[in-house]
Amino acid sequence: MRIVLDVENSITWRENAKGKPVIFNDPYEKDNSLTQVGMVNADNTDELHIINLDHNEEKDMDGSGRDFIQAILDKTSLLICHNNKHDMMWLWECGFKYDGDIYDTMLSEYLLDKGQRNPVGLAATAVRRGLSEQKEDYLSTCLKKGINTNETDLSKLSLYLRADLLTTCELFHQQQAEFAKPDNHSLLAVRGVTFDTCKTLTEVYMAGVAVDLDALHEVRKEFEYERATIETRLQDKIRGLMGDTPINLRSPEQKSKVIFSREINNKKDWKGLFNYVKDAKEFKRTVETNSTLIRKTEAFTCTTCEGQGKTYKVKKDGTKYSKPNKCKDCDARGYQLRKTNKMAGLGFFPPNKDWASDAGFNTGKSELDILIATAKNNNMQEAIDLLTDMKRLNAVNSYISNFVNAIELHTKDDGKLHVNLTQHITATGRFSGRDPNMQNMPRGNTFPVKKVFVSRWKGGYICEADFAQLEFRTAAFLAQDEVAIKEINTGFDVHSYTAKVISDAGQPTTRQQAKEHTFAPLFGATGFGRSKAEKAYYEHFTEKYQGVANWHQNLAEEALRFNKITNVSGRQYAFPDVERRSYGGVTNFTNIKNYPVQGFATGDVVPVVLNEIHKRLRPFNSCIVNTVHDSVVIDIHPDEKDMVLQLVNNMNDELTGMVEKVYGIRMNVPLLLESKIGPNWLDTVDV
Repeated sequence: MRIVLDVENSITWRENAKGKPVIFNDPYEKDNSLTQVGMVNADNTDELHIINLDHNEEKDMDGSGRDFIQAILDKTSLLICHNNKHDMMWLWECGFKYDGDIYDTMLSEYLLDKGQRNPVGLAATAVRRGLSEQKEDYLSTCLKKGINTNETDLSKLSLYLRADLLTTCELFHQQQAEFAKPDNHSLLAVRGVTFDTCKTLTEVYMAGVAVDLDALHEVRKEFEYERATIETRLQDKIRGLMGDTPINLRSPEQKSKVIFSREINNKKDWKGLFNYVKDAKEFKRTVETNSTLIRKTEAFTCTTCEGQGKTYKVKKDGTKYSKPNKCKDCDARGYQLRKTNKMAGLGFFPPNKDWASDAGFNTGKSELDILIATAKNNNMQEAIDLLTDMKRLNAVNSYISNFVNAIELHTKDDGKLHVNLTQHITATGRFSGRDPNMQNMPRGNTFPVKKVFVSRWKGGYICEADFAQLEFRTAAFLAQDEVAIKEINTGFDVHSYTAKVISDAGQPTTRQQAKEHTFAPLFGATGFGRSKAEKAYYEHFTEKYQGVANWHQNLAEEALRFNKITNVSGRQYAFPDVERRSYGGVTNFTNIKNYPVQGFATGDVVPVVLNEIHKRLRPFNSCIVNTVHDSVVIDIHPDEKDMVLQLVNNMNDELTGMVEKVYGIRMNVPLLLESKIGPNWLDTVDV
């Protein structure tokens, strides 16, 4: 029996570090409970059941409802859900048993969308497909009013759930018909891996990774100290550039003023000015006409308040009122500013209209990287130092907000962070994440946040099994580049080679620094915005790896001919609007080059290996607790260290065979897992 299932559960609101409410809808919040379970026979919608589940303080379910649900699950051959991970997590955590086949309509919609990144939520999908069962979003309305699910009108909630079930059922049948079309046959193998991975990621989420909160507080102190140090150093540098005007370093608008030396005349209309700008000359003219060059300032004591920042009204008898007023002439600062004739700031000019932000120009990582490269090319050491500090400050602020604060907020009463990995966000198939997004964790073994993740067992270990040069090996195989394949098979150190090319071009570079450049061309990166020495490597890459360059051109031709490209796994990427440019290139060329490498490496190969490790760990206490980029993180029980390490090591001889078994393709490039182990995720050593 094929069953469509959906659950409704109560939620918990908690405030984040900024005081904003955050919704938690998982079963690991002590006050959350399962409210309703809806089930319908996919082949006979008359067989539709909605079971209300009553909970006391101990969250014991009504026995008859529980037995009814389990009886249907026992007869189910295919469990169909929209976002299967959420529904299975609640079922499993509440003690229900189901280990059969699954079908996820959300993930299927994502695969059929072929990288176009249309919304795949049930409501959005129903509208886009014109499904008959579209609903009034009763639940969202309740949540906006602060009404929890277990406080709603259950009859209205049942109608809401019924509509979801029927919509999912109709969507399932539509998708089945689409997958049956010859044009989509190649997606079936990928779909199978995707569904298996969904079950694995559900169990990873449920397992959670133990968090050392004391270590987390120490990391917070380290970052806050570094932030304060950088801000003090930057303020000293900026004082020399801007004069006495105070600058808020956490304001993108004010950082824009320091870098580009311009103040926007009308913030309301600013960004819209560039909608119809056609060329560089018009862009420059628009900027200069609608902004003002900033001049340095100098401070002088406010004559109104005599430097006090406050004034007193005088009574008729000549005495002052006891309560002071804020001095309006100096805005309570005690000083006023006068402009000089000297230009303030670094005086950079943005290269194109894409740099325009709401109140100035963008100052994110990619923009700062380009500006730093420009400063290096022009030997602007003062600018290099300041921009490098700004870049690091951005990173530290992000680490505090997106990792330290987020980890603290989302660590449950069980002392674990339940890592929420998603499969439907990126265009390529690579995992994304939430609460926090662990996929944004910096690569390498130097990120201090990693030390807060420890084993759940006293004396246990954290192991990271990391693919060696997966993207490079993937590209070598996909392109069948003879040079790259030879280097892989002979153990050639490509990172050291990259460092040598850049160093020989005049920019001393370490092996570690070179890593960010080595494989960047595989993902569509060019020499734009790089230093002269770095550009030399990007040009050299194309000359050296002719097979990769030719493969990129073949992909472009495939996209032009079919409006899509099909990866060797069968995963497809649609490019409906691709067209040839006047100079011979094609639109979307960066994504055309990027998607197959990233997609096959982290979207297709990593899930196959992740699922296999998960399967082989079933007899053990040890378990997978996370996966980031192309690595798998395992919490190892102290009694199982040698066995688990041997298990992972033995897989190296089987990795290409695993890929062949699933996708039917034989790789002539070896894959390699390298393991590190330690008391926490940071302090791991090679084994």
